[in-house]
Amino acid sequence: MSKSGLIEQERYTCAIGALQSVVAIPRAVPILHSGPGCGEMIAGFFERSTGYAGGCTSPCTNFTEKEVVFGGINRLREIIKNTYKVLDTDLQVVMTGCTAGIVGDDVDSLVAEFAEEGKPIVSVETAGFKANNFEAHSLVVNAIIDQYVSRFEDEYEFKSEKNTVNLIASIPYQDPFWKGNLAEYKRLLAGLGLKANVLFGPNCGGVKEWQTIPAAGFNVLVSPWYGKPIADNLKARYGQEYTWFHHIPIGANETTEFLNQVLDFALSQGAQIDEAAARAFIKHESDAYYEEIDNLATFLLEFRYGLPNHAHILHDAGYVVALSKFLLHEVGIVPKEQFVTDGTPEKFQDAIRADLQSTSNKKEIPIYFEPDAGKAHQILRGISHKGRGLIIGSGWDKELAKEKDYDFLSAAIPSPYRLVLTTNYAGFSGGLRVIEDIYHLVLHLQAGYALIISITLGQPCPRLMLILF
Repeated sequence: MSKSGLIEQERYTCAIGALQSVVAIPRAVPILHSGPGCGEMIAGFFERSTGYAGGCTSPCTNFTEKEVVFGGINRLREIIKNTYKVLDTDLQVVMTGCTAGIVGDDVDSLVAEFAEEGKPIVSVETAGFKANNFEAHSLVVNAIIDQYVSRFEDEYEFKSEKNTVNLIASIPYQDPFWKGNLAEYKRLLAGLGLKANVLFGPNCGGVKEWQTIPAAGFNVLVSPWYGKPIADNLKARYGQEYTWFHHIPIGANETTEFLNQVLDFALSQGAQIDEAAARAFIKHESDAYYEEIDNLATFLLEFRYGLPNHAHILHDAGYVVALSKFLLHEVGIVPKEQFVTDGTPEKFQDAIRADLQSTSNKKEIPIYFEPDAGKAHQILRGISHKGRGLIIGSGWDKELAKEKDYDFLSAAIPSPYRLVLTTNYAGFSGGLRVIEDIYHLVLHLQAGYALIISITLGQPCPRLMLILF
């Protein structure tokens, strides 16, 4: 952060960016009580998001000087009514921007009027000066639970479905692999004999799935810190305990540990699971993973010399720890200085630091909690290690990698250099995908070298042809 208080190359948005969590719920629509610039900013940052209203489109009160002076409640009432006329929505979430927060409009009371009429609507305070969208994701989810899900509590006996879990994991769109990750978590948990409420994305059953939240036997939290307020709220409200895996499980080692942890916890919570079958499923998935590695052993070894020997990761805490563990233990790339860019609250930093250090008992891995990527880049420019390096981060980091002659892997937002649809990095298959991505960099580089040699010698290059075509 500069002396002016500005963050260079930010990797997240202000609190109102959590509107992306709303658009990720099927047939849900966010309504912004803010100036028009707020929505434009979010639309620009999450440029490839989609939603029920179309793309990143959200109804907005477009706060002007008039609303600043006289208040914007009447304008908001009009927007809500018109949204119901135009869109057949299952849920509306009214979110406030900084201007509304400063003016002090009583948004909660207005929304309560519509709720009393039976409208599926909630309100949440998301003034940008209060939090970033990592924190606001929990605010939005808890608002939906407290104001909407609570209306259906009488229909469900709390914790009655012992084999159902509420999954609290990837933040929609902030995690570029969120769709694929949630689908993979759901598949893996099903393999244990558990049904997962994923709550977001194409594998979510919409508000009907949200209504069943109280009946879940327990909750699964996959996160270093963001989302924990959700798990805590569900525990306080419905008595649901939760198991907490502190980083994204990538590859065989961590995914096996994750599944065994969930299985042990599920059994302790009274889930009716065939333990032998669940353990067999975990072994089968692990064996299939290693079979893929074994089948490519010759190929992987042939190009092993072309791999980077060390890596720097600029990402949120969950990916920094997860990728560090995976690279060292399953690819053979040593994690060096790592940068957490998500604005982690100080109270969680020691635990994240300890989780990262557990990656290796031989050498400390330096970690910087630095949301200002400009500062992170300054540090990286002053660092030199023997061998070829790899930077894993957002589009902001590509030029730095080029400057240092490092390989670059786009795995965080914002990035104009990669399109992610349903790709996952979580799980056994996610580990294979990371290996694919890293070797793609190696093969691309080797293909370039081969082309230069072929042109220089005037000889055909069959391997180059195989690689390129």
